[in-house]
Amino acid sequence: MRTVSDYFGSMVFDDRVMRATLSSDVYSSLRKTIDEGATLDISVANAVAEAMKNWAVEKGATHFTHWFQPLTGITAEKHDSFITQAPDGSVIMEFSGKELIKGEPDASSFPSGGLRATFEARGYTAWDPTSYAFIKGKTLCIPTAFCSYGGPALDKKTPLLRSMEVLSKQALRILRLFGNTTAKRVVSSVGPEQEYFLVTREMYEKRPDLRFSGRTLFGAKPPKGQELDDHYFGVIKPGVTSYMEDLNDELWKLGILAKTEHNEVAPAQHELAPIYTTTNVATDHNQLTMEIMQKVAARHGLVCLLHEKPFAGVNGSGKHNNWSIATDGGQNLLSPGETPYENAQFLIFLCAVIKAVDDYQDLLRISVATAGNDHRLGANEAPPAVISIFLGDELNAVLEAIESDTPYKGTKRKVMKLGVEVLPKFNRDTTDRNRTSPFAYTGNKFEFRMLGSSNSIACANIMLNSAVAESLRIYADILEKTDDFQAALHDIIKNTIHDHKRIIFNGNGYDDAWIREATEKRGLLNYRTTADCMPHLMDKKNVDMLTSLGVFTEEEMRSRRDIMLENYCKSVVIEANTMISMVKTMIAPAIESYAADVARAAAAKKAISPDLPCTYETSLVKTLSSLLDEICIKTDKLESVLPKLHDAKDVVEESAWVRDNILSAMGELRVPCDKAELLTDKKYWPFPTYSDLLFGVK
Repeated sequence: MRTVSDYFGSMVFDDRVMRATLSSDVYSSLRKTIDEGATLDISVANAVAEAMKNWAVEKGATHFTHWFQPLTGITAEKHDSFITQAPDGSVIMEFSGKELIKGEPDASSFPSGGLRATFEARGYTAWDPTSYAFIKGKTLCIPTAFCSYGGPALDKKTPLLRSMEVLSKQALRILRLFGNTTAKRVVSSVGPEQEYFLVTREMYEKRPDLRFSGRTLFGAKPPKGQELDDHYFGVIKPGVTSYMEDLNDELWKLGILAKTEHNEVAPAQHELAPIYTTTNVATDHNQLTMEIMQKVAARHGLVCLLHEKPFAGVNGSGKHNNWSIATDGGQNLLSPGETPYENAQFLIFLCAVIKAVDDYQDLLRISVATAGNDHRLGANEAPPAVISIFLGDELNAVLEAIESDTPYKGTKRKVMKLGVEVLPKFNRDTTDRNRTSPFAYTGNKFEFRMLGSSNSIACANIMLNSAVAESLRIYADILEKTDDFQAALHDIIKNTIHDHKRIIFNGNGYDDAWIREATEKRGLLNYRTTADCMPHLMDKKNVDMLTSLGVFTEEEMRSRRDIMLENYCKSVVIEANTMISMVKTMIAPAIESYAADVARAAAAKKAISPDLPCTYETSLVKTLSSLLDEICIKTDKLESVLPKLHDAKDVVEESAWVRDNILSAMGELRVPCDKAELLTDKKYWPFPTYSDLLFGVK
């Protein structure tokens, strides 16, 4: 019987394959490039390319592609075959080091935000040797960075790699001050939990809103939703189990560390969580995971929905970004040990995170901003748009003792007694898990819970890595110049706690009183929508920090602001046009048809028994007719506000118009349509309802 260990990573050109297929000299040189960033000699590249090609061909591959992550939010690939014509007319399979290292895809149709003119079509992809090549179908996929002809980054990987490098550089400065001379790198690691919905393909195809926008733009609340909490961690349905098993097989072949799977809170909602890995690799893996989730779903007659809020009234889907930092030797720098109060190295790294999140709360909010996620943040299943940090009782007590220069009395761990002798006794953790916190400490890592399910995790980790690196840079500049290291270290930790404690909140993040306290008393930011937060990417403090660290150039930042706002506007406009089309061609005709049939039935009853009042039919027809009139008025209003979008002078103004006018008009139109759904005979209603969609998978 084949076990997982027999085929795990079988489609990956990983370290095991490189050891087996490369000479010791070539392997050593490649490892030096991967581990230390050494320049790759062309002869080594040629040898790696030949081995990579032979391995891929043996696995059935016929093509190769430079697999990259442009600013569309998804991945891109252009396939080239390995074949080269031989003199005798036959073909041979070739792949050179030059082809491995560099590709030249047409960049003209990818978003650039003004980084290049439309006619400047040339772009370059550059091999990222830190992320292993893999086979997908019959294609060897080579993870790469993507830049324009002039050099600016046109992708999400390039700035992510820059942020990882600068974080490592600044963290090593701190470690050297603590006497660590052996660490060569500090690496950020991530484990992104992925939430998603499954619906049947048959029903999906009947919903234009799902097909065009990924979410339901209409839909009345079903009689049963998630009120009973009976879906969360419940028994997984056979059809879903079969899907998950197939999904795991595909992910494991690609070396993706899929670990945990379960039902989530909402009906038809589920979650997959991987084991932690290096942030760069985790980002690649998560992009692959989303793609494979959707492909595997199609095999099972299902559709995987990754939109943040595909259904109103039930939980949306997030992607919890569990982030930590460790040395190349495996020392977790966010692990407090048994006595965090005495662990100065841990405390300085903890303070760096606290300072980073407070100083750059706007950048963290920006990093998760999309039209879809705006519908999710602040609802009962997601943290609010206000950033705060949860530390738990023990760390909070430690920081309070340091700030006040009072002895820390310690937190004695309580033994959990469950009242049944046969059950084991165990120590309770010193910190709970606060599911309402946007940024929660969970033992040796932070869980950033604001990401939406369709987001690339690259953006959040770029900002997080960079902001923490900036804190460490400031600390290192002070500590390297001081004559009294211990005193300076104590002052940094104490001052950081005093200056940034406003960002620490251990209570209920869903409470309206907290939002008022956060904004009115603590001065924390509350950017509720993408249109609110995205323009602040170009605030001077953000530009200064990100450019000084070399993570972005100012033009790269401006391009990303404009691209994200354009995507926001376009996404909402697509939704608005879809709503208009569905009303005119599906909803209004259905209501009119049903109302007419009810009126005819009433007339028939009257013809038989003139004295019958037909109160029910008359009232229903009046109500439906009134709703239909309201729907027509609201549709006209939505149609009237759409063209005015083009009057805006720039994309920032456009996004504000979308937020203030188009979205509100869409919300107004939905209300009478959903009311009409509840009054219209099901056989007349033109598409599957929430009851059908949420409970349709067996």
